[in-house]
Amino acid sequence: MVFGLPSPVFFFFYLNLNLYLYLFPSLYLNLNLSLNLSLNLYLSMKGVVLAGGLGTRMLPVTRITNKHLLPVYDEPMIYYPIRKLVQAGITDILIVTGGNNAGDFLRLLRNGKDFGLDRIHYAYQEGERGIADALRLAEQFAAKDRIVVILGDNIFEDDITPYVNSYLAQPEGAKILLKAVADAHRFGVAELDGDHIIGIEEKPAQPRTNLAVTGIYMYDAKVFDIIKTCKPSARGELEITDVNNAYIRQGLMTFDILKGWWTDAGTFESLFRATMLVRNSKIKEIKEDR
Repeated sequence: MVFGLPSPVFFFFYLNLNLYLYLFPSLYLNLNLSLNLSLNLYLSMKGVVLAGGLGTRMLPVTRITNKHLLPVYDEPMIYYPIRKLVQAGITDILIVTGGNNAGDFLRLLRNGKDFGLDRIHYAYQEGERGIADALRLAEQFAAKDRIVVILGDNIFEDDITPYVNSYLAQPEGAKILLKAVADAHRFGVAELDGDHIIGIEEKPAQPRTNLAVTGIYMYDAKVFDIIKTCKPSARGELEITDVNNAYIRQGLMTFDILKGWWTDAGTFESLFRATMLVRNSKIKEIKEDR
């Protein structure tokens, strides 16, 4: 493409714009912020669903299938995080799985046509080495783009689109989503100082707050460098809490609090709770559509 000299109209617009920006500096700040926001919102965003592990808390049913393929009401568990990503406009998605039944994901999900996708990517995690280890396998897929990570057994009500847009508006770093729960000792628990998150404690016996860190995370490309510095915990796993605390120490972690219901589905009790929450929500939707 060949470009000619700028037209007189361009010079007129350029000179007047600069005159207004000189006379009204606040206009410059607002324009600059708007441009930055617009540019950030056009950043590429990819999705990662972590669906590995052996599901030992759900034996004996997980001897014959991966827990993320178990039904939550009327659909397989893995459908829910995929749908949340697609709802947020994220269509480039990686499923990280493992165990003896990994091939079942391909048979169920195929190329993602049921979700309006052209394809789904897959990665295989050997053994149970932790959430951060599973996320490590997404580095090549992410290719320096920002990612939304959802644990495959997290079932929740909110549309994550506003949280994703809020994250893209920040220049760098990470974002986590929190939820007030009655059994915070089962989760990583966030400690806040006003609008800032100052630390996360993993499954504390005496939680300092009731704000559980949900399995919904947003990261920039630095996450993979951070994972490489992590050491295995006492249980031999690379912990996602260590990754999040690294971002917190750098002052690069933000948070939002989910408004709707949220639960994991990694035990029989929580699977039942997830099923009932989904059932009630779908019944409510049907009644509202009548």
